[in-house]
Amino acid sequence: MIVRATEILKAIQKLNSAEKHRLREYLIVALTASSSTGTVLHEISERKNKNGYECPDCESEYIVRFGKYTTIVDGKDVKKQRYRCKACKKTFTDLTNTVLYRTRHLNQWIKFIECMIEGYSLRKSVDLIGNITHVTLFYWRHKLLSSLKQMDISNFEGIVEIDETYFFYSEKGQRKIKDRKPRKRGGSAKKRGISNEQVCVLVARDRDKTTFSEISGMGRLTKDQLDKAIGHRLSNENILCTDAWRAFKTYASEKGMDIYQFKSDGKIRTKGLYHIQNVNNYHRRLKGWIQRFNGVATKYLNNYLAWFQVLESIQHQRNEVTMNDLIIKGNLIENRETYDTLRLAKFTT
Repeated sequence: MIVRATEILKAIQKLNSAEKHRLREYLIVALTASSSTGTVLHEISERKNKNGYECPDCESEYIVRFGKYTTIVDGKDVKKQRYRCKACKKTFTDLTNTVLYRTRHLNQWIKFIECMIEGYSLRKSVDLIGNITHVTLFYWRHKLLSSLKQMDISNFEGIVEIDETYFFYSEKGQRKIKDRKPRKRGGSAKKRGISNEQVCVLVARDRDKTTFSEISGMGRLTKDQLDKAIGHRLSNENILCTDAWRAFKTYASEKGMDIYQFKSDGKIRTKGLYHIQNVNNYHRRLKGWIQRFNGVATKYLNNYLAWFQVLESIQHQRNEVTMNDLIIKGNLIENRETYDTLRLAKFTT
C-alpha cells in the first residue's frame, strides 16, 4: 500500500510530544550521516598526508604500498590501503595512531558524534546507536577528547577576561580510594572557602571568543600557574580584566600589563569597556552543562573542559558540517591512547 506524504504529515501532527520526540530520535539515527563515513575517512587521509606519506614510528618518508585490509564503511566491507616503511619495516594505515585506530565500528562514529554534541549520557547513546556497549563508548569519548584538548588556540587579542572557578576534587569510579573514606556523590569539603580539596580551573577569554580552559592545580591560583598556563599567549599589548585575587595583579605588574580588577561583591561590575561578565557567563554555562554527568572524575576533567569548549565554538549546532569537522580534526592529531591508558590514568598537577 502506498502512503502519501500528506497522510504521513497528518499522522505526525496527531502524535503527542513524547511520541514526536521518539520519532525525531529515530529519524536522527535512521537518516543521518552514517553515509558520510566514507567521505570523512577520505578527508582524514587527504589532510593527514598533504605533505606526503611519513612513517608514524620512525618518520621516514621511504614508504611503499603493502596490500590492503578490510573494514566496514557505511555498512559494507571496504578494502583500505596499508603501507610499509622501508626504513623500520613496520606497516601502518591512514588511521594508525588516530582516534579511529583499531575501531571496529567505523560506520557508527557519526552517530556517536551526534550524541556527543547533544551531551547525551553513555547509556542513552547506546540506545540510539545500538549494537555497542557503554564501556566502548566511554573509551571512544575520552580517546576523542584526549585529541581535541591538544588543539592549540590562537594568542589572545585586545581585552582578555581571566577568572578561575572551582570543582570539588573527585575520584569517581575509583574502587580503592586512599587517604580518605569514600563519600557519596557530591559530598562537601571539610575546610571552609577555597582549599586544596578543590580543583582550580582557569578560564581566559578575549572579545573574539578565543577561549582557554584548563586545570591549573589544587586550591588557589598562583602567579606561576597563571604564567605557565597562558603566559605565552599574552603580551603587554593585552589588557587584563580579572577578579580581585592578588595573583592576577602581581602577574600584570611583573609583565607590565594594564589590568582592571572587579571584586566579587558585584557593586562595580563594569568600567567602561572593561568587565569580566563574558568569562563569568562561560563559568555558569560550563557548570550547568557539566551537571548532567552527575560528577566528573578529576583525572578526566580536562577532557570535559575541552569537550565544552568545542561545543561552544560550534554553538552546540548538530549538522553534517560540524559533525564531520569534529571527527576530522580529532583524527589529525596523533593519539596513542588505549583503553588501559585511559582507565589507569592518574591526576597530577
